[in-house]
Amino acid sequence: MMMYDSDVIGGLIMSGIVYSVLMNKGGVGKTSLVTNLASALSIKDPDKKVLILDTDGQGNASLAFGRFPNEFKKTLIDCLVRGEDPNKVIINLSKNLDLLPSNDEMNYLEFDVLTDLKAYPDFFGLLKKVVDPLREKYDYIFIDSPPSMGLVAGNILSAADKVIIPYVPETFSVQGLIKVINTIEDFKNEQNVPVEIQAVVGMMVDNRTNIHGGLMLQADAYCKKQGILMTKNRIPKTI
Repeated sequence: MMMYDSDVIGGLIMSGIVYSVLMNKGGVGKTSLVTNLASALSIKDPDKKVLILDTDGQGNASLAFGRFPNEFKKTLIDCLVRGEDPNKVIINLSKNLDLLPSNDEMNYLEFDVLTDLKAYPDFFGLLKKVVDPLREKYDYIFIDSPPSMGLVAGNILSAADKVIIPYVPETFSVQGLIKVINTIEDFKNEQNVPVEIQAVVGMMVDNRTNIHGGLMLQADAYCKKQGILMTKNRIPKTI
């Protein structure tokens, strides 16, 4: 699914910005999109430094590069709740591509934080405190997300500049897309954060079926109405 010279890289991704890939549903290709974009950018421009920041307790971003989440002594959760220096947790994947990993301990973030709000009064700002100092070190930061819109998603929206939404054309998927977009906009307004929806990307699209074609048209029409870009590049469904 490498996208070396696509419109996604050439027209959407700009250096020095924190991107998140967010959708409240599993199996839509969030990790695939993050890891392929980051890898493609690191190869396309070897002078730029790229970081993948994994907030999903499944640790699939690590698995994508042949690393096992449970092998890490320190992960993102240590940075968020124990004040660990992220530079001591980040691992190198290639010359200019790094990873700040997560494992199943990340699944307990809400329990750790919401049961001790006195210790974490700015509970939506935990990730931002980790990400902001890293902006000086990296040209591109990509945040992978879990399949939910809870505390972790709120932290992602507070820390990121741009959101990329993966969209799989399935039954009721247009309603799901609308709900996610509305949730992002509501959070942005309520928390006064400057995050913007950068684009919606069609994932696992089967152009041979009428239903996929019709759902892509519906999603495209809704995005145009809302002033949101839907990329021309679509990731096809393959084996």
